[in-house]
Amino acid sequence: MGSDFYLIGNILAPFGEDGSVKITSYSDFPERFFSMKFAFIDFFGQKKKINISNVKRYKNSIVIKFENFNNEVEGSFLIGKDIFVDSENLFVLPENTYFIHDLIGSKVFQGEILLGNIKDVFSAPANDVYIIQDVNGEEILIPAVAEYIVSFDKENKVMKLKQGVDFIGEYED
Repeated sequence: MGSDFYLIGNILAPFGEDGSVKITSYSDFPERFFSMKFAFIDFFGQKKKINISNVKRYKNSIVIKFENFNNEVEGSFLIGKDIFVDSENLFVLPENTYFIHDLIGSKVFQGEILLGNIKDVFSAPANDVYIIQDVNGEEILIPAVAEYIVSFDKENKVMKLKQGVDFIGEYED
């Protein structure tokens, strides 16, 4: 089993009397919960594998029944805890789509010029945006759209951007 864990959700509230809990999904693919057989929950700094016996949708929420949590009191013990998967159970992404943890720390080049490293990614209404920290500690915001990206090498953490686009222009608030 891989030793890396990836956050995919958080347990919000008990749901019903059988120990089920309502969760919030941090995954771009919330449908993943419906095929999961187990998840990892953090208990006092240790990730514990907990089997899942049932998953259902209730209105706009996802409700999970974890094995051995059989009443509302036991389910309440899980409130506020994060839900993880290990590296062997990450969702398989479509081609040219990456997890944020794959992108963070990557060097970003435009031609031969190093713009900086990806510090974070945030979601905007139209598309995600890469936050790149340059060598001076300044931030450069680049839309995460295919038209601007020439290539991304996940193993070497190197992104190459299209030349001729001014990403470093001055912006006013």
